[in-house]
Amino acid sequence: MRIAVTGSIATDHLMVFPGRFAEQLIKERLERISLSFLADRLEVRRGGVGANIAFGLGLLGLDPLLVGAAGVDFAEYGAWLRAHGVDTSGVRVSERLHTARFVCTTDEDQNQIATFYAGAMAEASRIDLAAVAGRTGRPALVLIGADDPAAMLRHTAAAHRLGIPVAADPSQQLARLDREQARQLVDGVRWLFTNEYEAALLLERTGWTREHLLGRTGTWITTLGEAGVSLARSGAPALRIPAVPADEIADPTGAGDAFRSGFLAGTAWGRPQEQSARLGCALATTALESVGTQEYKLIPSDLVARIDRAYGADTARALEPRLAQVP
Repeated sequence: MRIAVTGSIATDHLMVFPGRFAEQLIKERLERISLSFLADRLEVRRGGVGANIAFGLGLLGLDPLLVGAAGVDFAEYGAWLRAHGVDTSGVRVSERLHTARFVCTTDEDQNQIATFYAGAMAEASRIDLAAVAGRTGRPALVLIGADDPAAMLRHTAAAHRLGIPVAADPSQQLARLDREQARQLVDGVRWLFTNEYEAALLLERTGWTREHLLGRTGTWITTLGEAGVSLARSGAPALRIPAVPADEIADPTGAGDAFRSGFLAGTAWGRPQEQSARLGCALATTALESVGTQEYKLIPSDLVARIDRAYGADTARALEPRLAQVP
């Protein structure tokens, strides 16, 4: 089961200012601000939800197809993804723009000043998913991740037109969508991913009740942080999957993307949704224990042991044969 992952490709530049922003602001001069903060730490991380999810699927041996737009500086990032099992032949590389970039400075009170540069992501709507599928092979599933909104709508419509099942993961782009756009993105999808906040925002954006939305989707998967995950289907009680305990949380960024990778991998292997969600939770905790969204290491035997401790031997035995084949 080949999965095409559409979504953003980005680079994060994260800095730390060893002071307080508030102490640098003069109340009487807020209408004309000119400030420079001397940061004492910089971390450059690969990111973007499309790339993050594809990375996790690549580690699990799924040969995912990444579909998105990157910039003239993509060569090194692309090589990294290919080395970790991601097919980047569906990536449009801009001839003039840089890859999307998130630049953020955090002070000692955890206040943040950030800028997001969309860059080449603005060209994602020029990608023809049908043409990509014709060139690389028809995928069995298309995940629509956060991206340029026009691209998300175009890819969703193309997948439905081609009869390819869709998993919707609108995440942070929900705030930019109007009612009709939000409905187009989630109507008729097989899987819908949100976190708790996004779940409430999605209901507000679509104007649908929870029951009505469930009637128009397959399974609605809501991540609940340390409380785990909820799987909801129309006409059935929601199923709660507890999280896998972390030994130490190093960085929460990217854990949700890792969950999606694990869940979709389990689905691709034909495992029941409950087992797939447990695999997703285990991979999410693995990501939590590393700094960076694509820095975690996947050791199959450790992942099986973690699943065994959290969910019991039956789930571990069910997933172990597939995990044993992970390169």
